[in-house]
Amino acid sequence: MRIGMLTEGGFPYAFGESRAWCDQLVRGLTGHEFDVYALSAGARQEARGWDALPGQVRQVRTAPLWGEFPPQHLRHPEERTGRAAGRRERRRFTEHFGDLVTALGGGAPAADAEADGPAGSPAAAKADRFAAGLYGLAELARDHPGHGGLPALLRSEDAVRTLESACRGPRALRAAQGAQVQDLLAVAEQLELALRPLSLDWYGDDHDPGLGGVDLTHATSGGAAALPGLLAKRFFGTPMLVTEYGVRLREHYLARAASPLSAPVRALLAAFQGALAAEVYAQAALITPGNTHARRWQQRCGADPARLRTVYPGMDAAAFASVADAAADDSKTLVRVGAVEPAKDIVGLLHAFAEIRKAEPEATLRIIGGVGRDPEAPGYLAHCRALAAQLFPDEAADARTVGENPVSFEEIGSPDVPTLEDAYASGAVLVLSSVVEGFPRSLVEAMFCGRATVSTDAGAVCEVIGGTGLVVPPRNPRALAEACTALLGDPERRARLGAAARARALELFTVEQNVAAFRGIYLELISHAPGRPAGYGARDAHGVPQPFARPAESHVPGQWAAAGAAGRLTTAVRTPSWAAPDPDEAPADGPAARGPAGAGRAANSRDEEARWDAWMPVGVGGPGGFGGFGGGAGA
Repeated sequence: MRIGMLTEGGFPYAFGESRAWCDQLVRGLTGHEFDVYALSAGARQEARGWDALPGQVRQVRTAPLWGEFPPQHLRHPEERTGRAAGRRERRRFTEHFGDLVTALGGGAPAADAEADGPAGSPAAAKADRFAAGLYGLAELARDHPGHGGLPALLRSEDAVRTLESACRGPRALRAAQGAQVQDLLAVAEQLELALRPLSLDWYGDDHDPGLGGVDLTHATSGGAAALPGLLAKRFFGTPMLVTEYGVRLREHYLARAASPLSAPVRALLAAFQGALAAEVYAQAALITPGNTHARRWQQRCGADPARLRTVYPGMDAAAFASVADAAADDSKTLVRVGAVEPAKDIVGLLHAFAEIRKAEPEATLRIIGGVGRDPEAPGYLAHCRALAAQLFPDEAADARTVGENPVSFEEIGSPDVPTLEDAYASGAVLVLSSVVEGFPRSLVEAMFCGRATVSTDAGAVCEVIGGTGLVVPPRNPRALAEACTALLGDPERRARLGAAARARALELFTVEQNVAAFRGIYLELISHAPGRPAGYGARDAHGVPQPFARPAESHVPGQWAAAGAAGRLTTAVRTPSWAAPDPDEAPADGPAARGPAGAGRAANSRDEEARWDAWMPVGVGGPGGFGGFGGGAGA
């Protein structure tokens, strides 16, 4: 089958959040074709280029979620130089955009709110109004031939006035009621970026079916990446699968809380992202969270539990086999691997280590990892270095040689830690002290290495550990110190926990289990999908559907696809002249007429049989095949 892979800030770019697991999935599913539709996160990401792509990636189409909207991505070529939006288009825009932004407030029209039952509840009416506005804007982007299209309208004075009216209305968000003009301009700019997928040329025309030619869309998040999937379902009835290993809505909330935006802007953007996530979860055929923590977020946002199925991310275990097979580490070294930023609570870890040193004077701590993406991360790292020097005043806390001082700050790629495997091999116990955590990759990597772990109960930590490590409450240095001290003083217990952790990781968190899970999910969704209407390229010049224009073999990679995509039999099974349709009876590009008259004109012609024998593969059919035509015997 053909899969439309929808990404945001990740695959196929050389770095990004979804890059690794998407690449592993695509490479593992060799029996399918992939069309990648990627939204880039910034100029730096685009400058780094793409990873090398496997052969099953048929095409890659990209668009930026930053900067100005590139005219070449507009759906209609005439939009690049055409006339400005007329009164009719502006009226349609105001109506649909008004529905969308009004739904971001507290409720729905009174008539809808008074309806009986859950379907008529204010929340349901609000969701319906948001969906009406969203798909109305998508239809406008599809039809509007004016200069700039929907992106220009979203940055227009009409958009600002509509936002202002929504903020002053009786059901407006309380935090947005005091929005000033600069706030409204900022919201309009951010909404234009978020809604860019509505205006892209990804949804097909007479020559390029785009997402209309895929069998299933697979969105790697519930945010902007899922918008093309929503439109593919709306326009073509294509089922959508949504996978989230880090819940996009949660990430938006955390990012907005730390941003310098004003309160009205943050409130409106948060409401938009929440409404978009709810619509994505409502329309998805299946949602696959990466852990129970993400699953709970999705359920709180309205996802139907019956359509939620946890699929753990797959990681390469082979790279860590050498560490697991090495002799047991009997040192007193604690290692912490990962980016340094406030959410990881390195300050709490340092205070805990001060207590550990009282019980284990020979203990050392290696903090391995670069500066995190949090804007406060560089200052936080400097603060941690200063605190380490204060807690251990007689020793150089920033020295690089472990053994001369109890604490070292290092990065992977340095002479002492050339690889990630070396980082885990350098310690007897891995420590995770986070207060905020999604899926703890470093914890799984340590489990692959057979290392005992001490972790704080944050995010999906307990689900990943499953009893094979010690878990303590976050922001509790004393409990963290006691757990680490217990393992440092008990090598046998460390070995038992490490072996159990490795067995659990190999069972649940490998690439193989991830690929196998999605292989089954793809087939399941396609088997349950209803028959789709004829799409682009499946109608003749008069608009009559051509039901066999895209036969089954057109989905098989290789030489079979080229001819099959054109609606003909492949070169390995050509139609002989005597079976070809009469030009007067059927159009040349339509399905072949195989009536009795057409088949009988030369059924007994030995000349035609000879020509059939000349190209028919043995065992396919015809004379010399399955018993032949006209009484011919099988070979």
